[in-house]
Amino acid sequence: MSDDRATALKQAHPLADAIRDVKNANADRSDVVVDLRDAHRMRLELLAAELEPVFADVPKDIDNFDFVISSGLQPRLWIDAVSHVGLGRDRRTFRFVRDTRVGRVVLAESTDAKRIADQVTRYIAERIVERQQMMEGGAEPALAGFARGPVADAEPPLRHRPALPGIMAGFGLLVAGAAIGIAVMAVLYWLRLAATGIIP
Repeated sequence: MSDDRATALKQAHPLADAIRDVKNANADRSDVVVDLRDAHRMRLELLAAELEPVFADVPKDIDNFDFVISSGLQPRLWIDAVSHVGLGRDRRTFRFVRDTRVGRVVLAESTDAKRIADQVTRYIAERIVERQQMMEGGAEPALAGFARGPVADAEPPLRHRPALPGIMAGFGLLVAGAAIGIAVMAVLYWLRLAATGIIP
């Protein structure tokens, strides 16, 4: 009798069994995703360890660089705000990319961490030199042959009228509008009373 009852209960809840099976399958998939993410992160940590001496050599007064590994679905080793190293779809290829105004540019792609480390080192050096040139004022014009003329002295600022007369004029218009509105409402009320016969 108890076996029949257990079988009946089991057959009565096929949806609950299906939900439990789906949850187990999702948990198994989540474990695989977490394992892949950990593997990605470990490969990026190995690259970061190889770049550690380069990161240490960057002057402390330059704060343009991040040098952090982000977490998420696809961990990335961030070099600065616009460039990072991630792993390709094959999970073995390092891809060093930079985001630009026209899209993402792949600066280097290789399965060899040493090659990527060399490219990242060169990129950091280029950014440091670029920053030094900008700080020294050695920037070159973007268009060849374009030279900016001398800057004329600024014109003296216009004298502003005091604000009080303007405020008073605005307040006067507000009062006049309110008075006209009250007068129109009084006339309409008077006409309505006259139409109903209350006022002869």
